[in-house]
Amino acid sequence: MLAPLGQTDEMGKLKAVNQFINRRIRFADDFAIWQQSDYWASPLEMFAKGAGDCEDFAIAKYISLRSSGIEAAKLRLTYVKARIGGPDSNVSQAHMVLAYYPSPSAEPLVLDNLVTSILPASQRNDLTPVFSFNTEALWAGNTRSSVDRLTRWRQVMERMRKDGFVF
Repeated sequence: MLAPLGQTDEMGKLKAVNQFINRRIRFADDFAIWQQSDYWASPLEMFAKGAGDCEDFAIAKYISLRSSGIEAAKLRLTYVKARIGGPDSNVSQAHMVLAYYPSPSAEPLVLDNLVTSILPASQRNDLTPVFSFNTEALWAGNTRSSVDRLTRWRQVMERMRKDGFVF
């Protein structure tokens, strides 16, 4: 498979995919798009609508980067509590981002639909991780378990398999 936008190194792929998806997809909540309170769209579904919410952005970035050759072990969809309203705000909301781990013990880089720059997690003080997952596992704190516990992830994975995606 060709690397996104001609990139061959992993950081170049991250930047190209993050920028491409953030610029071409309009943010909209699930009810506005799907008339449901929570729907995880496949990349094909999201691109067909031209819109998605944070989970849809993160899933599309994950699948694009996996398709470009980046190992699943380096990527995790991460459910976070995002502080909104500035640094002194106590208001938070559920949000999903994609985390990239250059090595197993490295600090992850965060790909987000709300912030165009790819930043180390330590520079994203507005995000508090809750759990993360990929096609291989689910992590809550230091505990690793089966990703089968995530119903919506299983559902979107099944739709992607039917669309021809291979993991």
